[in-house]
Parts: sequence; structure tokens; C-alpha cells
Amino acid sequence: MEALKKNPVWKGRRGPVVLVIMDGVGYGKYKDGDAVADSKMYHLTAITAKSPHTKLKAHGKAVGLPSDDDMGNSEVGHNAMGCGRVFNQGAALVSTSIATRAMFSGQAWKDVVAQVKASAGTMHFIGLFSDGNVHSHLDHLKAMIRQAKSEGVRKVRVHTLFDGRDVGETSALDYVDPFEAFLKEERSDGFDARIGSGGGRMWITMDRYGADWSMVERGWKTHVHGEARQFASSREAVETYRKELPGIIDQDLKEFVITEKGKPIGTIEDGDSVIYFNFRGDRALEITAAFEEDHFDQFDRGRRPKVCYAGMMEYDGDTHVPKRYLVSPPSIDRTMGEYLAATGVRTLAISETQKYGHVTYFFNGNRTGKFDEKLEDYVEIKSDVVPFEQRPWMKCAEITDEVIKAIGSGKYDFIRLNYPNGDMVGHTGIYQAVVCSMEGMDLQLGRLAKAVEAAGAVMVITADHGNSDDMFEHNKKTGEVIYKEDGTPKAKTSHSLNPVPCIIYDPEYQGETGAGALQSGLGISSIAATCIQLLGYTPPEDYDASVLNR
Repeated sequence: MEALKKNPVWKGRRGPVVLVIMDGVGYGKYKDGDAVADSKMYHLTAITAKSPHTKLKAHGKAVGLPSDDDMGNSEVGHNAMGCGRVFNQGAALVSTSIATRAMFSGQAWKDVVAQVKASAGTMHFIGLFSDGNVHSHLDHLKAMIRQAKSEGVRKVRVHTLFDGRDVGETSALDYVDPFEAFLKEERSDGFDARIGSGGGRMWITMDRYGADWSMVERGWKTHVHGEARQFASSREAVETYRKELPGIIDQDLKEFVITEKGKPIGTIEDGDSVIYFNFRGDRALEITAAFEEDHFDQFDRGRRPKVCYAGMMEYDGDTHVPKRYLVSPPSIDRTMGEYLAATGVRTLAISETQKYGHVTYFFNGNRTGKFDEKLEDYVEIKSDVVPFEQRPWMKCAEITDEVIKAIGSGKYDFIRLNYPNGDMVGHTGIYQAVVCSMEGMDLQLGRLAKAVEAAGAVMVITADHGNSDDMFEHNKKTGEVIYKEDGTPKAKTSHSLNPVPCIIYDPEYQGETGAGALQSGLGISSIAATCIQLLGYTPPEDYDASVLNR
């Protein structure tokens, strides 16, 4: 890797470049439901008023997704910001692999099918049960079930992780009913395909970054051992939990198993095959470890079935997890972090547990570890293991404490941090909590601004996608808020398609980039070139354009 070239016109700054990623904070399309605009963001407003700023695209094709109808997410957003270019991402790669049938000609698919046929066992599919296209898509699941049937697999069980974050918060039955109809249609010629178990994505299976392994343990017991409350159908499970737990949303639905004659119909046994059909890696690694690792100490797995396990994609390219995967992830090279290390730039990356992997692993192009141990420091602030609406300020103050120390130390040239509030609290759908999270974060932006000014630093404020800016469901044709039967707005818990900010706060600006507004019409992949310029270097020629006037 070659070092970056110095920018001869850059006059330098006394302090570091500080990249602030306000996760899930965009510019809302609608006045009603825009918790960002509705919050008293005094510091952000003041910083914006005296700084050049623009809007960046953070969804769809701008971050490598199939179409501009696809919402952005934290994984692809940090990929784009960190690598400075747009790569085709998970959903697009999987869809292409299915369309070209490359998936079904690959060795991983052949392995899972062969094991089931040889043992007369069951093919299990575990994953996020929606068409949100952030972690998974039901069309991918359906295609694999059809293919399995065509290749002679006789028995399939689906283990559903209800969404309520990337899609409507209580939309589970909108997916269950059509899917049950699909399975009924496929059940012919001796083919037995049914839903075997399920639960909400934030209650079972889909933990990440080791934040709450009890979620994975509940999922393991449910999917593998069939140890959960019993129901005759997934519809019955959803309706029962909604009746017993008023106000519960899909992501928090309790675990369940489907039974016949008192016995679970979907336990995972020796000789079975398991496909985890999420294509996004962060919430796939822990359940994968439970299936694959021989020396596993996070919880007592009890009976560990001998299965042929495959992930939809390779979730960690450095450690090669899982051992078997259906679709290869994008090959991301020459990231900003790698260039900075080669150039001798001293770097700090920091967030709390919920987004720590995003400012490290995803920002570095899905790469675990550092490029240079001597030049890079990574700091994880442990997240509270409580519902986010109960601590909506999360750890933004503790993150800020560490960043202010780092700015004042003179040890770093580049600092990147992620405030998770707008995304994690935004997903709860609880408007008051989101406003609280925004105002709590804004207090920290004010503290950062003072530290940046005192050190003669530069602060770049942006986001990876929108979320808190779009908290109510709206009629797509009229734009009017959709209300529930009790007269309150129907909460939206998914990401938005809205643009995100890019604000350059440069208290000691010396005119190198010319006066006037920042470039418009760009995507968040432009953040890399922008930060490289502000560090006094010339961005690689094939990086997407900086927002700075040249």
C-alpha cells in the first residue's frame, strides 16, 4: 500500500480531524414524525449555521444497494464512508447469485443438500423474516426452498425471526400469512415445508458484538431443542403474545415453537443441515459461533447436533466465519484506514458496544483487526444491557469524555466516533425517547465543538443513514400520518430514505478550499476523500469526490 501524497496547498491545522457519525440522523421529509427537527438541537443548529454544510445520499444505489427504494443501513453506510467508493452490497449480491443460479452451483449449497438427502434429514432455515432488505429478504428464502424441493429435499423447517425494525413494527402477520400460503402450495409430492419456531429479533438469536448472549441462548434452545412455549401455528403465537402483552412490537415477541401432538415439529437433529439466511454479518456471528465452535463458553448448548451449517455470506473475511457460505461478500480493498496507516496517520476509533464494530470492522471494509498496531487505537465503551428507551442517552457522554481527552492529548491526527442514539433508540418507535436521545447527543456535540475550537481541530459531522428523522408511518400517496385505533400515530421503527448531513466545522479555516457551499448531489462515500483532504493529503484518484470545493 502506497502512502497518500501531501496536498501542497493545505496549510494544516493545530488539532486533529474528528469525524462524528450521528447514527440514524437525517433530514426528514415530513414535519410530523421528524424527531430530529422536533428536538432542541441547539448546538447542532449553531454549528451548522456557522459552517459550510450539505446533504448526502445514504440509501439505495449510493451505498451499493439494488435500487433507490432500498433503505440504507449502518453496515453499508460505514463501508461506504470508510472505503470511499461504492461496492455492490449483500442484497444485490445475493439476488444476483440466485438469478444467475451461481448460488445453487456452489459447493456450499451442494453440501447442505447432500447431507440432508444422505441422512433423510431436515433442511432448516433461520433468519430475519421480512423483506426489509437490510439483513435478509423473504424472496431469497423462497427461492432456496423451491430449489431444495427441486433437488429432492423432502423436509424443510423455517425458524422465523420477526422484524419490526426494518419494516412496520407490527407487520409480522403481513408476512406470516402469505408465507404460510406459499408453503402450503409447495407441500406436494411428499415435500413437507413448515414454520418450526420463532420470536422477535431483539429477543432471540440476533445479538451482536457480544452485547447480550442470553438472546442467542434463547434462540438456540428454541430453534435447536424446541424448548419454548408451544403453539399450533405462528399466527396463533403472534396473536396470543399481542393479547397478553399489550403494546409489544414484533422485534420483542417472545420465543415459540410449533407442535403437533405435543411435540415440536422443528428441532434440529444430527444429520440435518442449517442455513442462516441473513446476508448481513453483525447479527449473524454469534449464532454461527454456537453452531460451529467446538470450544464455546458463552452458554451451555446442551445437545449440540452434528449438522452441515452454512451462512448466506462470509460474515467475517479475516477469521473466515462461517466455514461454509453460499455467496461471497464484496471484496473491499484500499480503504481509508489502510491508506492512513500507510501514511503514518495516528488514528482513534471509538463507540459503545452497539456500534463499535461499525467504526472498526465495517469502516475498514469488513476487516477484523488493525492495519498498524502502533498507529491505531480502538476503544469500546460497554453498552448498557437494557431496552434503549430506558436509557435513550446511551453512552454518548462517556464516548465524548474519551474523545475530548484524545483531542487534547495531541496523540491523534484522525479520530472517528459513532453516537448510536439516533439509530438504536429510533428503532424502538418511542417518540419521546428519541427526542431525549437527540437532545442528549446534542449536549455532547456542544462539548466536542468547544474541544475542537480549543485545539484548532476540524470536525466533520455526518450520519450513515436516516431513522430518527422519520418516526411515524405516512400514507405514501398523500403523505398524511397513519393513525392507530387509539388515535395515536402509528410508529415507524425502520430506517428512512432521507439524506443525511455533512457539516464541516473548521474554526481555523485558512481558505484552502475556496469560499462557498460544499458540493451537492454526492453520497456518503464522499466522506473518505473529504477527511483525507482535511488531513492535508490528496485522495486516491478513484475515490468518490470530496464535498470540498477544490
